[in-house]
Amino acid sequence: MTDEELVVAYAEGNNSAFDILLNRHRTNVYSYIYFIVRSKELAEDIFQETFIKAIVTIKQGRYTENGKFRAWINRIAHNLIIDNFRQEKNEHTISNDDFEVDLFNNARLSDETIEDSMVKTQILADVRKLIDYLPDNQKEVLMLRYYRDLSFKEIADITGVSINTALGRMRYAILNMRRIAEEKSMILTVE
Repeated sequence: MTDEELVVAYAEGNNSAFDILLNRHRTNVYSYIYFIVRSKELAEDIFQETFIKAIVTIKQGRYTENGKFRAWINRIAHNLIIDNFRQEKNEHTISNDDFEVDLFNNARLSDETIEDSMVKTQILADVRKLIDYLPDNQKEVLMLRYYRDLSFKEIADITGVSINTALGRMRYAILNMRRIAEEKSMILTVE
């Protein structure tokens, strides 16, 4: 039987006719969907929706016989793929109307510019210079904490001092760095 004869038979109540259509076009339709969406789960969902929509359309008598069932079923799949992409796009869209501040003109949400990168590089170089001005015991604690990411307990064990002494040295290191930065008129923030 041709596709068109199977559609007519199914519309008249022969459910096995649709099984034949499904088996005949299963591989082609699924491959087409998967080729576009590149996700097995999504392809399976759209594949099922495609044939459900075909069933409903045929049962409602809205299928127009034109001898091109394969093109028709692929068109349904194609439209469902487009609907899915539109839905995903809408789910990831942010409305600026919901916020008082302008989300789209927020520097924190944009990619770093070359100027920002240069400023950060300069700030890091300035911080390294400030560290060089510190007494050795404060410099050691600061380097272990921020450059080796050690806990104060680990720092205390390595340096042979109490945790409170390590904390105190860190506090004085930060205070001294702030004082030296002010004296040398260094700006250590990015605006």
